[in-house]
Amino acid sequence: MQRNVLHSSLLSAAFSIIFQVFCRVITFAINAFIVRNVGRDVLGIMNVRLLLLESTLLFLSREAFNRAGLSATTQKNDKCSWAQLINQMWLTAPTCVVICIPCVYIWLHLLSPVEDQFSLQYQFGCYSMAISCVIELCAEAPNFVSQVFCFVRLRIVLSTLHILVRSVVFLWIVINDKSAAINAFAIAQLMSTATIILGNYGFFYFYIRRFNQEKEKKERYAKLDSTMYNDMKDFPFKKITDFLPGVMENQGKYLNSELQILTLSFVKQGVLKQILTEGEKYVMSISPVLSFSEQATYDVVNNLGSLAARFIFRPIEDSSYFFFTQTIARDVELYKQKRENVLQAAKVLENLSLAVTSIGLLALTFGQSYSHTLLTLYGGADFAAGGLPEKLLQWHCLAIYFLAINGITEGYMFATNTNRDIDKYNYLMAIFSISFLILSYILTSCLGPVGFIFANCINMFCRICYSTCFIFRQYKPTGLNPLQGLLPGKWFAMTVLITGIFCKYSAHYSTPQLVHITYGFLSIVSCLIVWVIENSELVRLGWRYGRRIKTD
Repeated sequence: MQRNVLHSSLLSAAFSIIFQVFCRVITFAINAFIVRNVGRDVLGIMNVRLLLLESTLLFLSREAFNRAGLSATTQKNDKCSWAQLINQMWLTAPTCVVICIPCVYIWLHLLSPVEDQFSLQYQFGCYSMAISCVIELCAEAPNFVSQVFCFVRLRIVLSTLHILVRSVVFLWIVINDKSAAINAFAIAQLMSTATIILGNYGFFYFYIRRFNQEKEKKERYAKLDSTMYNDMKDFPFKKITDFLPGVMENQGKYLNSELQILTLSFVKQGVLKQILTEGEKYVMSISPVLSFSEQATYDVVNNLGSLAARFIFRPIEDSSYFFFTQTIARDVELYKQKRENVLQAAKVLENLSLAVTSIGLLALTFGQSYSHTLLTLYGGADFAAGGLPEKLLQWHCLAIYFLAINGITEGYMFATNTNRDIDKYNYLMAIFSISFLILSYILTSCLGPVGFIFANCINMFCRICYSTCFIFRQYKPTGLNPLQGLLPGKWFAMTVLITGIFCKYSAHYSTPQLVHITYGFLSIVSCLIVWVIENSELVRLGWRYGRRIKTD
């Protein structure tokens, strides 16, 4: 299929950002409803314990297979067929079943216990999460195909339906019976999984059917024009059953050995990355450092503090990873690759680094002045009272800045390094993971929930140092330095500093809330105007791609 990879990556990022905003708005509204009407203990069980189980199962079962499959589609050869890739994706479901057995046992019997009044609901929730993950992974094959062939709107529509169904079912049950909130959460998760299965297979059933009809017309009336016929052959699936394992015609072995080796490398890396990503939740779940109410407070603050990461950084990281895997070959040094591709990758990396770093700098600066205001608007005055939520959110803004840099630099490194480099980095990730867990426990015991943020910042700083060194060494022979994007423009930095001090002064002297918010809005607008002027060339480039996305 003829694709513009950069355009598809930008389109995916744009729709993903919109979806993340939509998803977070619904999630925040539900969490606020739970905090005000059900209780923080229930929120802690659902958002920390049960969602951690779901995240663990899906990440460990899917991430390595997906990343290895995407890398295989980059290679312009026939070493790995589509039949082998489909078989590879179907390994995720049995892998999830195997992982479910020890995980569910650990969640039920070894982690810190829940209160007796919630024990039965919690047990049902654990089983429901495991079953929903297995069901969801049964649609991994068509989901992977939609990713490779850039069916961006399909992925966004199905994700939106998944969130809507889960939210509607949950609220419908809880409004009628607040005491069954955990059961409602589990039932909603199971029912929403059906949208993933039915949506993926239903779309491709009708897509392939229409594709075959159009193919027959073109073959009949174009007299088998070779160019047109080759274009039609680009989509390799001829019937919906081709998405099932072992059905599609395969000239080679059932599975590709090279792909399995790469998958194993990503498996080791994925385990360590999951620990680093959800490390604080594992520490909270394993040790009685914080109560469920305190866990819920930390989770709410963490979600608020991660707005930029979830709305912008993660979609950009995912889309840029896809772009870099399709542009840069892993096993060939940059100066030996096509110069045009290397220049494009370097420019994209530099521009993305500049954009996310600037966003992180804004969050770090204005988060110090508006944490209390945001918490009061979200959870009420009682939730913001005591100073701990505000302190957590202020320090979390520092973590946002590190997240901005780490996401793009580490994402590029994972997308372009070789199997040997991946294995080498796995050992370092093991050190990072163990150090992070130990540091989290020690700092949390001394400083409370703030210790999680300090440990996370230290860990991300170490990872940033490694990934930036990798990028610098990789591009040095080419004479390019995309890491320049990590340094914001001097006029933008000065504007952020001046307006940040002004807003902090306003917060310190208890300016009326509406006036204080107005100051912040005007300050951010001023910073953005300066950024646009200072990076006018990048803005014009983004505008042109934005118009193409709108047209498509």
